[in-house]
Amino acid sequence: MLSNTSRLLTYLNAALYAVLGAFLFFMPEALAPAFAWKVTAFMTMTIGGWCLGNAWLAFFAARRWDWRRVYPALIYLWVFGVGELIVLYLFRAKLVLTHPIAWLYLFTLMANVVAALIGAFAWLRTRPARESSGSVTDLSQYVRLIGFVVFVGFLGLYGCTAQIGAPGTNGGIFPEIMSLFTLRSFGVFYLSLAIGAAPLIWDRNLKSFLNYGFLASGLIVFITAAAFVYIRLFDFAAKPGGLVYFGAYLAVGIAFLLFFRKSGTG
Repeated sequence: MLSNTSRLLTYLNAALYAVLGAFLFFMPEALAPAFAWKVTAFMTMTIGGWCLGNAWLAFFAARRWDWRRVYPALIYLWVFGVGELIVLYLFRAKLVLTHPIAWLYLFTLMANVVAALIGAFAWLRTRPARESSGSVTDLSQYVRLIGFVVFVGFLGLYGCTAQIGAPGTNGGIFPEIMSLFTLRSFGVFYLSLAIGAAPLIWDRNLKSFLNYGFLASGLIVFITAAAFVYIRLFDFAAKPGGLVYFGAYLAVGIAFLLFFRKSGTG
């Protein structure tokens, strides 16, 4: 019963993130001034990319619904929702809920948190065993996974703790200067990705690994697309850190394409 409720809520998350993401991703110039806090059009489109990626992830997690294989993606989604709602609470003085898009963002995160609470409770009740049979990640995949968790986890922790003016916060990597509100939101996103992938370090089941890559691939596609749309904002000669922003997404995306070609999507 709880598992079915959790699955339905995951489908609901997919629908909400799809609607929210479509608005933010395809109408960034119009909706940036009306968003829940002060952001630029590029930031708005990037947040829309997160939402569309979350919709992809939630939909396919609910469709496949094999806990042993989709649990890393669900952990990411749950941590993301809880973390972003905490950021909204901490910066509530700067929160502007005057436009329907801002209310939709808040409602989507609240629905995400409800799904996280029920999903986590369902998991604790059933405690599905990890899949102990089947292929395991090879050494190359394992090393890249550890590198991903360490690198993305560092970005997440840095975004969640750094102050404005610290290295990389003044347009050195992301081409625009972020407010502390936006920096913390970006930090939670990266930290959630790392936390979702971390269990795969000791659970070396190949299909769990491939599932996480496939379910997270929508994030890579939409965020990279937003960066290409606003590539005029990057000055790679004066601020080569922008290459890190592009390179990280492209490297992970290409690596997973190679994995999928060789081993499928889990």
